[in-house]
Amino acid sequence: MTTDLNTLLTALYVKIDDEIGCRRWLGRPPLLSDSELVCLAVAQALLGCTSEARWLRFARAHLAGMFPYLPKRPGYNKRLRSALPLVKRVIRLLAVDTDFWLDDVWIADSTPVECGRSRPTTQRSNLAGWASYGYCRSHSRWFWGLRLYLICTPAGMPITWALANPKLDERQVVAAMLDVDPGLAAERPGVLLIADKGFRARWFEHDLHLRGVQLLRPSMRSEPARAGEHLLKPVHQLIESVNDTLKGQLDLERHGGRTFEGVAIRVAQRILAMTAAIWHNHRTSQPITRSLTAFDH
Repeated sequence: MTTDLNTLLTALYVKIDDEIGCRRWLGRPPLLSDSELVCLAVAQALLGCTSEARWLRFARAHLAGMFPYLPKRPGYNKRLRSALPLVKRVIRLLAVDTDFWLDDVWIADSTPVECGRSRPTTQRSNLAGWASYGYCRSHSRWFWGLRLYLICTPAGMPITWALANPKLDERQVVAAMLDVDPGLAAERPGVLLIADKGFRARWFEHDLHLRGVQLLRPSMRSEPARAGEHLLKPVHQLIESVNDTLKGQLDLERHGGRTFEGVAIRVAQRILAMTAAIWHNHRTSQPITRSLTAFDH
């Protein structure tokens, strides 16, 4: 099996159609099926088309053989925004279909998702109240938007993710993510969660202990060195490289969303594209599972 975009989209379409199938529609079913819609969204993210209008023009010129029917931009945007639950389901479906899902080491981190820069934007935006001002220590800058919280394996396979207001305590957000899907930790007793110093809190470690999760983080200056701390530096580079994949190759910061549904689906679209690439590379026994080079042209 070759590793290229056409092969990835074909394998993804077959996987979704076999495992999930199509929804039953009242009246005439849409000309673009749900499976085709998801594959079209993945191709858009992998090819780096941040404009939906430009993407549909490109798809009509170059992908007409794979997608016989392509809607106009308003129809595509409407279908894509309503497909958020489906996209989340496909992300989990692909993750479970790899050996990475059984990994007993998780990495947790957050990264800014900027949604606006001008002050009038922050006052008039439909995201006001959900998005807010936050500070990114990694880049020493303020931003207005959201934070993407991602729990993944060392290979970069997403376990769970969430978008949250940047003013919220990141420990509370991660605890809430585990509350929403309690089976994640319950199915892996003794899983190791690697995080940075910002996750230091006695109540947080106690909460993780009750879930059967061990926390590995750097020690503070006021406390003795923690066991396994010497392993954190290379692992920290792993999560930074995952964030770089989402931002540098999948244009996470150029999502273009202006509403709650718009931002959520565009972030989910990029996470799905990365998940699909890892899944396909794993299935084809590629040496680097998170490489997107074969699919970006």
